[in-house]
Amino acid sequence: MNQSERRQFLIKALIAEQPRYRDIEIPENENEQKALLRSLMNVRLPGEISEEFLAIQDEYLQEATKEKGITDLADLEPVGDGMFLWQGDITTLRCDAIVNAANSGMTGCYVPCHGCIDNAIHTYAGIQLRITCAKIMEQQGYEEPTGQAKITPAFNLPCKYILHTVGPIVMGELKERDEELLASCYRSCLSLADQNGIKSIAFCCISTGEFRFPNRRAAEIAVQTVHDYRRETDSSIKVIFNVWKDIDHEIYRQLLG
Repeated sequence: MNQSERRQFLIKALIAEQPRYRDIEIPENENEQKALLRSLMNVRLPGEISEEFLAIQDEYLQEATKEKGITDLADLEPVGDGMFLWQGDITTLRCDAIVNAANSGMTGCYVPCHGCIDNAIHTYAGIQLRITCAKIMEQQGYEEPTGQAKITPAFNLPCKYILHTVGPIVMGELKERDEELLASCYRSCLSLADQNGIKSIAFCCISTGEFRFPNRRAAEIAVQTVHDYRRETDSSIKVIFNVWKDIDHEIYRQLLG
């Protein structure tokens, strides 16, 4: 199967799962097909699916990531002792673990083709990630508290693991409690990474954007918390600060010297 054949197989299989989708026509345009497949994956509730689907999905997603281009940690230049700054798509980064800015439900973003990092990570990891997260949450029995972290395999991403953390949502003026919870996100991820033998971790800009945490203050907390954790625990974990926006790249460049 080539990518086009894989994509159409996956679309047809996901449409067939839900009778209400039976009138959906598969578009001829490649980009429209990609958007439809992503949308169907985004809205799919966690649940088992055939091994054939998973095998073809895995081939499709791994090839799609290769086409986007994979960046290896070994090719990045450090900006300090064990510290890196990289601007790009975190789903294409090869390191031990990446951090997902999750919501309290922890099973990903259900809005079709939404621009959040939670949506992107679940899309390119594959539907196994949502199934795994749902099982973790079922066992836990309550929503994920802000400032903690969970670990899962990364499935079809170039990294090995995903650390999921729920950042604070800023309502109105930034409060000291918001800052404490954001720092807790970074500490929880670092601690969980060390507990699992993870040697390198890439942090996204947790709580900025949709959760409205001011970008500069969020970056200051991120850098300070990582510095403090490495010093206090004598951890040798390598930390990549991953940014997408130019404004965040400039802020981190200033903070990291």
